[in-house]
Amino acid sequence: MADLERSLVEDGVRQGKEPWFIQIPTAAGREGVESLRYWEDLGRSQADALGIKQVFLPIYDRDEASNPEYVDLISQGALVYMSGGDPHHLAHSLVDTPVGEALKEGWLSGASLAGCSAGAMAMSASVPHFRFSRSEPTKGLSLTPRLRVIPHFDKFFRWIPESAAQRLMQVPDDSILIGIDEMTALVKRPDEEWIVHGRASVHLLKGPLNTQYRHGEVVVELDKLAG
Repeated sequence: MADLERSLVEDGVRQGKEPWFIQIPTAAGREGVESLRYWEDLGRSQADALGIKQVFLPIYDRDEASNPEYVDLISQGALVYMSGGDPHHLAHSLVDTPVGEALKEGWLSGASLAGCSAGAMAMSASVPHFRFSRSEPTKGLSLTPRLRVIPHFDKFFRWIPESAAQRLMQVPDDSILIGIDEMTALVKRPDEEWIVHGRASVHLLKGPLNTQYRHGEVVVELDKLAG
């Protein structure tokens, strides 16, 4: 995904942001030292490949999401990236916090904002529980409130029981359910339509459309549907 990430950094720089690859590892905050080191090393490797600065912010829970230093760094970065892990822990830790607000304000002022797996799921208005199907959804960041994402879509349903899969497919009538395969992204830029980037597909699973799209294809009318 280096070409895509390079272009996202360039987008942010054109809007006056610093050429930084800011990582928010909150979703992995309860997974232990090895997992956090994995994400930090992965980000460093990618930042080095892009020739830019890595800024790894140790925001592992809600308390750290109030740190004004982190808020300031997020506001300056060209690309802010929420890594994978537990989407419920991510959403719970960031919603209605200074860091959560900084993510939104930075994005609205020209930064690129990306989410991997849990990071993509938490951008919706709510995050369903696929392991505990009777639990109420967790309040999300509402950055793309009507879009609900199933990440790793090409592998996801091998990992969870059928009952959980059925639960995930149930979304409010005004929402759109999207499956995104691994090594694939759905990208939205200002004044442009949603477009697929990567080696596999994006699947529209529920909504007025029901089809799949490949690299370079525009996801027809998704702007109108997503609100």
